[in-house]
Amino acid sequence: MNYLGIDLGGTNIKGGVINEAGEILREASRPTRVEDGADAIADGIAALIRDLEQGETFGGVGLGCPGTVDDESGEVVCAFNLGLIHYDLRLAIKARTGYAIRLGNDANVAALAEAAVGAGKGAHSTVVITLGTGVGCGVVLEGKMLTGYTGAASELGHMVIEEGGEPCTCGRKGCFEAYASATALIRMTRDAMAANAGSAMHAVARENGAVDGRTAFTAAQCGDAAAEEVVHEYVKYLASGVTNVVNIFFPEIVAFSGGVANQGEALLAPLREEVRRQEFGGAYVKRHAKLVSCTLGYQSGIIGAALLAKA
Repeated sequence: MNYLGIDLGGTNIKGGVINEAGEILREASRPTRVEDGADAIADGIAALIRDLEQGETFGGVGLGCPGTVDDESGEVVCAFNLGLIHYDLRLAIKARTGYAIRLGNDANVAALAEAAVGAGKGAHSTVVITLGTGVGCGVVLEGKMLTGYTGAASELGHMVIEEGGEPCTCGRKGCFEAYASATALIRMTRDAMAANAGSAMHAVARENGAVDGRTAFTAAQCGDAAAEEVVHEYVKYLASGVTNVVNIFFPEIVAFSGGVANQGEALLAPLREEVRRQEFGGAYVKRHAKLVSCTLGYQSGIIGAALLAKA
């Protein structure tokens, strides 16, 4: 039996047909059309399902959505970048396709995929941290997503790591997201460039056409002292949040995705060292959480949504 997974994003709706082993058999996508309103988004999801059906009947349909969702009721409680507030997406899709979808937060279903068939395959517990425009997180314990009482659990990007610090999009100050996202890294890089006119970061940014999450790392690999300090500062803040995650859950795997995570060992090697130094009992415990890169890329959201439907 095959399953259908849908990843609902602000720009595109991506979907795929997934087999029992978590492999994608075929994919399709459509524009989200956020500007046309909630019903237009539902129309797009329904059209995507029809694109993928090709005469096949699925064992279930799962959908990952940004924001707070309630799988029990089928309601998108609040997904601000999609303009969906208390929108009964399950009812809307069933009316259009006949399928009663399972509904999960997009970061949570991506974590479910990595835990089942990706970086955390075979592990007891997996936490996925996405280092993008914000910091997205998903927690999977013994094969189950941690969604909490309201469905909004695992928003680890909004724990405070610097009291009274940088403002966060959530309205608080000093959140993990405000210091460990790609947005935060770009802010740190620009500040350092402004203070160091001779830094190699200027040349790197010109070559790439903009300052981005790679700028400081690339310049640091060339031995630029100002860039090295930016990387050190960023890793310090990232380690602070990751150590909190380890101390709370002590997962077997902490897997990283998103643009900054593409730095691979240039990021992970110093991060491991700092987290082990800070974690509770780190000097004595014999087993540590393994800090690794995610393996499924953009497909994690599609696969995870389908696995949610399969559960």
